[in-house]
Formats: sequence, structure tokens, C-alpha cells
Amino acid sequence: MYRADLHCHSTCSDGTCTPSELLLLAKEKGLSGLAITDHDTLDAYTKKLFSEAKSLGVKLFIGVEFSTRHKGYPVHLLGYGVEKTPEILDFCEKHQERRLYRNRTILEKLKRLSIIIDEEELGNPKDRTVGRPHIAQLLLEKGIVSSIQEAFNRFIGEGKPCFESGESVAPEETIQIIQNAGGKAFIAHPHLVRKGAVLNALLSMPFDGIECYYGRFNNHEKRWLAVAERNGLLVSGGSDFHGTVKPHIELGCSWAGEDDVLKLFGET
Repeated sequence: MYRADLHCHSTCSDGTCTPSELLLLAKEKGLSGLAITDHDTLDAYTKKLFSEAKSLGVKLFIGVEFSTRHKGYPVHLLGYGVEKTPEILDFCEKHQERRLYRNRTILEKLKRLSIIIDEEELGNPKDRTVGRPHIAQLLLEKGIVSSIQEAFNRFIGEGKPCFESGESVAPEETIQIIQNAGGKAFIAHPHLVRKGAVLNALLSMPFDGIECYYGRFNNHEKRWLAVAERNGLLVSGGSDFHGTVKPHIELGCSWAGEDDVLKLFGET
């Protein structure tokens, strides 16, 4: 059976597997295809990685995930099939700068609570996209929290004392940049968009598709497939695998089928 996991993360952002390790794991799981959708970066996609994918018999599709805000509400977008154009690479760089400011502000807020994390402990932002999961991991390692989830619930989650949203980027701008780069823009994990007005606004925007199959939330599929059909949207699916930081989510636990992949990429 054809299965393609079109949503996962590597060490180029906040995953714990390298891009090569993701390919090997995909092969082990019997996946036919894989898209590595790292946050705000396309660094995973090298000639070497495509060569490795070909030798393993796993089709590698290009993907990326961007964070946006619609009237202050967080919305994630997936971009598929983009080319590394100067515009989208500049856009990724803009997001990296936004994240750097955001991380520094979060660390300063933690410092006010006598929780000290040096910026250097987060690693070099040129080597990977650094974000809140990395701060949460350090809080865990320092014994300040007992789990990654507790770090978000107590300190750095939306609305918590050390949260910082950073500079906002609109979904409309992100859609345009993805499409200008020859890609298709998708609403990621729509079940997390819990405000009906926000979802309705998103569905009025020129998205190409919506992520209907996600993680272990299989009970959501029928609703989002109906939304996709009603709005003439393409369908994608993936696990949102991050590795050991989210051990309950396995690569390939959710996926897109051959027909949907063919409509999205024009090949399987």
C-alpha cells in the first residue's frame, strides 16, 4: 500500500533525527514517500539527500512549515514543492531573524524568574532553526520541569508568563511567497484552529490544500475531508514526527495516499 508521510521534522529545525536518519526510518516503516517540513528552512534538501532517497527507494518531496498569525491568532502553513528561489530563501532568513529576537526575549523573561539559560546553550541558529522546543528541552535538562509539555504549560506556551509571539507574518504573505516559488500552500493541522472566525477567514484565502490526515487524530479526518471537498482543496497528511521529543508520535502514523500525492506533486 502506498503511504507518504508529508509532515515531519529533522535536526535542521526541532526534530531529533537528521534528514538522512528520517529517510532510513521511512524505509524501515515501509513508507513510499516523505516530505521533511522543517520550520522556516529548506536546509535539509541537498543533492546528497535526494541521492540517498533514490538509493533507498523512498520518494523525497520538498516541504517546509511556516508560522503565521491572523489577527494575533497562530496559524501554521505547509508549503510543498517549492523551489529554492531567492525570495523564499530571503523569507526563511526573515523568519530566522524573527526567531532569534523571540528566543532572546523568552530567555530574558525566564531570567526575571531566576531561570538562567544562556543563548549559546541553544546552539548556533545557523546550524538549525531554533525555537521554543529547544528552550523547553533545556528547562527539562536543568530539572526545572519534568517534561517538555510542562515547560510549555508553565512557562513558554501561548499566554504563559514567558511567552513571546515575536513579529507576526500574515498567512496571505506566506501563501504568496510559497506560490511564487512554484509551490502549493496548505493549512497545517486545521483542528488546532479552534476559532471558527479564523478558520472561515483562512478558507477564504487562496490556499491550495489542507492537511486532513494528521498525527494520531484520526477521528478528525472525515470533517476535514468534507471541508476540502466543499472548498475545492487538495489533501495532504502526515505524522508531524519530531523524534524523541514527541515519542508518542511515530513516523508514518498518519500519511497521504497515492491519489492525493499525485494531485499534489504530479508524481509519486
